[in-house]
Amino acid sequence: MRYLMLAKGGDQNPDEKLQAEMAEFIQETAAAGVLLATGGLEPGGTRMISSGGEITVTDGPYTEAKEAVGGFALVEVRSKEEALELARRFRGIVGDGESLIHQVFGPAD
Repeated sequence: MRYLMLAKGGDQNPDEKLQAEMAEFIQETAAAGVLLATGGLEPGGTRMISSGGEITVTDGPYTEAKEAVGGFALVEVRSKEEALELARRFRGIVGDGESLIHQVFGPAD
């Protein structure tokens, strides 16, 4: 089962301790074959809406920086519970904020 984990908001200038803890977490999950991809995302993003055959492109989609998705991780685990445990560990490292966890359907690469 693959899950996409999105982290909203967060500290844009993490201290050295946080960076070291995240590096260790990433290294551990990558070595275990659980972490398939991870990365940061540009803060603003772009919003595309299609309606009635017309497409509108605007800056956004977030009104406040704390709402922006700042990073992602794609993981492969045996269960939703395992994905949620990884997300709990991540939140324990980075502290306050919000994460979104979505199961990914479709063929694996």
